[in-house]
Amino acid sequence: MDGATDPKNLPLAALHAELGAKFVPFAGWSMPVQYARGVMGEHQWTRENAGLFDVSHMGQVRLPLGADTALETLVPVDVIGLAEGRQRYAMFTNDAGGVLDDLMIARHADALFLVVNAACHAEDVAHLHAHIEGVEEVSGRALLALQGPKAAEALATILPAARDMRFMDSHVVDWNGAALWISRSGYTGEDGFEISIPDEAAEPFARSLLSDDRVEPIGLGARDALRMEAGLPLYGQDMSETISPVEAGQAWAIGKIRRTGGDRAGGFPGADTILDQLTNGAPRRRVGLKPEGRAPMRDGVELYDSADATDPIGHVTSGGFGPTVGHPIALGLIDASVPKDAPLYGDVRGKRLPVTQTTLPFTPHGYKR
Repeated sequence: MDGATDPKNLPLAALHAELGAKFVPFAGWSMPVQYARGVMGEHQWTRENAGLFDVSHMGQVRLPLGADTALETLVPVDVIGLAEGRQRYAMFTNDAGGVLDDLMIARHADALFLVVNAACHAEDVAHLHAHIEGVEEVSGRALLALQGPKAAEALATILPAARDMRFMDSHVVDWNGAALWISRSGYTGEDGFEISIPDEAAEPFARSLLSDDRVEPIGLGARDALRMEAGLPLYGQDMSETISPVEAGQAWAIGKIRRTGGDRAGGFPGADTILDQLTNGAPRRRVGLKPEGRAPMRDGVELYDSADATDPIGHVTSGGFGPTVGHPIALGLIDASVPKDAPLYGDVRGKRLPVTQTTLPFTPHGYKR
């Protein structure tokens, strides 16, 4: 492999290897995809206990507190009104109303803290630099995610303050002299936490968590199935530069204050398109799909409204097997005019296979409210 394209190693790569991880390249990084328990076992462990994910490949960025107004010109959400100690989901939009990336924004006492997707990290930072002064790429910090119904109790054994955090809180907590930036959030649909921690403290912290019988390491493979069951979009598939937040089912993130009639309506890229879609409907809509049989329908599969139709009405954006629900699941993007109870057909290697539209999420969320 050319040295210029060698994947980067996570700060905890040696620990993952010690734990028996199998690695795969992902978004420029060498990532643990699974451990000895396997993808299915890790998935179920997270649904029932607490799984520890290494998501240090994600980009971490800090902005001055006074950059909230400028940041609002790039995202269709309320940044100015975000309270200290709280976090909000957002997306960078383009002039066509599509999405450049989705991200998390937290307000700490001294800065705004952003977490962006690994594959979009460089582009996001350049985008921020073009519009905001004082952009700081965070380095020397790992990012871990502890997810599952037993995550809070497991984390509270070493960080008692975690027990009282609310969903989407984002606090700075000391652990053995290291400043941890912790949010109660995650990408599995379960209760859980995301923890930014200095590299030098990451391994002892991770080992402390893994010494708890409720916690096991979980890889990238289980993470994808967990987020699909939870109905959560993956940027680049379920949301992209040509798919709007409304079409992707993320309109809930656009608060009243940024919508038509709100005190700070519009003012972000693609506002005319997105606000019109919020008012009058989007041309396409996201849908949950249950393929019949045991064969998953992967992203890219074209969808039709009859077994012999010649023109597709949409396509699968994410698909796989849902271990918790015990059958194939998929997310799709289809024409808004298709009735919500209409049977659909996916074209899999030239065969039209039936698929049923269903409500999302496939698995109920377990967030702490």
